[in-house]
Amino acid sequence: MTYPRRRSARAWRAGGHDPAVRADDGRRLSTGPHGPEGIPTMSDEVQALADELEAVWRRSDALFEGIQPEAFLARPIPQRHPFLYYLGHLPAFAWDQVCRGLLARGASSRPEFDDLFARRENPDLAGLDTDRVACHDWPRVEEVLAWRDEVRDAVRGALDEVRALGDAHVMSSRGRVLHLVIEHESLHHETLLHLAARLDGALKRPQATRPAPSFAQGVEPRQILVPAGRATLGAAFEEQAFGWDHEFPAEVVDVPAFRMDRTPVMTGEFFEFVDAGGYTDRSFWTAGDWRWREAVGLEHPVAWRRDGGEWWYRGLLEDLPLTRVFDWPAYVSQAEAQAYLAWRGRRLPTEAEFHRAAYGTPDGAERRHPWGDAPAESRHGNFDWAHWSPVPVGSHPDGASAFGLLELVGNGWEWTRSTLAPRKGFRPYMPDLRHVSTEAFEAEPVVRLGASWATPRRLLRRSYRRWSARRDPYVFAKFRGVVPAEEPTA
Repeated sequence: MTYPRRRSARAWRAGGHDPAVRADDGRRLSTGPHGPEGIPTMSDEVQALADELEAVWRRSDALFEGIQPEAFLARPIPQRHPFLYYLGHLPAFAWDQVCRGLLARGASSRPEFDDLFARRENPDLAGLDTDRVACHDWPRVEEVLAWRDEVRDAVRGALDEVRALGDAHVMSSRGRVLHLVIEHESLHHETLLHLAARLDGALKRPQATRPAPSFAQGVEPRQILVPAGRATLGAAFEEQAFGWDHEFPAEVVDVPAFRMDRTPVMTGEFFEFVDAGGYTDRSFWTAGDWRWREAVGLEHPVAWRRDGGEWWYRGLLEDLPLTRVFDWPAYVSQAEAQAYLAWRGRRLPTEAEFHRAAYGTPDGAERRHPWGDAPAESRHGNFDWAHWSPVPVGSHPDGASAFGLLELVGNGWEWTRSTLAPRKGFRPYMPDLRHVSTEAFEAEPVVRLGASWATPRRLLRRSYRRWSARRDPYVFAKFRGVVPAEEPTA
């Protein structure tokens, strides 16, 4: 399936704004607020976004440079395309949204790449037990790189036109289309890391600047009471410069009191479940999850392996003895998380409970972040590539919520039990990306919140939420349990 084309551009032209006006010499001109006499200099806002886009592109390049040339056609996760797809998908999306969608320039210089790399990459949202990824005769890496650079130059050249459009189009207003491209590219950085984590070590290149992993002792687990209160889910459209369709509008909900684990479940705690036979006892699994577990032969988290009597953890760049990472959070699928919590007599929090725990306060006010309204800094959590890996749970006490809960943002996304659903009053404003929200609602994936170690600061906003197939075991997602408020603390 390919992305819908040019719907927003047609709507824009219908309002009297034609992006295709050209001067007599063939030079492309904008018909923004200042007319075709000249394109105004980029505003500070758009310039800042342009600088951020360049930084995101540099990070993309670094990720692709981290694999050997022969790895571009590798598919270490069968439900994903090979690395080469993402090399082309990122510029294809940028062209589709900026040049073809907003500015109505039509196809790029390689129309066949537009179509090939615009194909959807999402796994089967009903479960990851079948290979649904189509096979292609992929182009050469060198061809894709040359086209990528051409698209980037075209986007750079279009920035003044985006600025000139101003409020004439919803996606040019406040530079939303640039926010969109930046966040899309950033989100796929995590996808590339999921693939790289499963890639054979011989196909990876060493990363000289990567910080050494931390093996300190994690914080002892206990539960904390979160009193009843209100939580604001989502955001008002006019209150932030950018958000995806599914973030709007704001919705206030009442949340009953509950007890929540202060920290996410550690790898060592999850090992106890594995060692106790949790993957062979169907009483802890739903019927569908048990069938999936049997079908794929899952006997432990996918990042673990057993070599004789020794357990190992498969990190991004190296394998580590599992006991060394016992204090790191356990990264597992939602299905595995729920089985563990059933074993412990607990359950996952809802999306509303997470928001109440993370952003609420005892007096009823709400914070921008768990730690308060101050901008995110490295002392607040493990995000924005600070460590290139998880760290021991509770390593960032300055990031605690008002209730004393630790690392609700950072060190791994947090699974919830909530299915992705539209907010009350939901109305998509990005029709060219209807599949990102509207079609996802129909597939009923589950919501994960917070951030992983690879999540950029710009995605730490309170309204942002991600989703996944509940049986996707490859995402950097941790979890914690909750119980009713009246139950005693364990």
